[in-house]
Amino acid sequence: MPSDNQIKYLVDIMYPEVKKIILIMDNLNTHKAASLYKAFPASEARRIIRRLDMHYTPKHGSWLDIAEIELNVMTRQCLSRRIGNMEKLRRELSKWETARTQDIGKVNWQFKTSDARVKLASLYPKFVSVEN
Repeated sequence: MPSDNQIKYLVDIMYPEVKKIILIMDNLNTHKAASLYKAFPASEARRIIRRLDMHYTPKHGSWLDIAEIELNVMTRQCLSRRIGNMEKLRRELSKWETARTQDIGKVNWQFKTSDARVKLASLYPKFVSVEN
């Protein structure tokens, strides 16, 4: 789970009146119901899980993967050195962001709609033709 305590907060504090919370996550190994059983007693984990409708993005096909790639690029190109203070950090990140935006870095997105319709068939609505 993104953070077991955050999930509990989401269920108990943010949306206590909602019967089901749709939770969309990437396929990180900790983003599974089992992690709640490690963090909480079984009865508490079960209570939380019953309120969740969990869906997972395709492996290597989520916007989170793209964000992680971009953060990795930023770390390698800009943050892999000591930066002495916050003001200099802000300036350096701003310069990096401007250069990166002008460079128009691209992600080779290979998960096509047709692939999604096959891999995620259970999530697509089923249409039944009605004969008159």
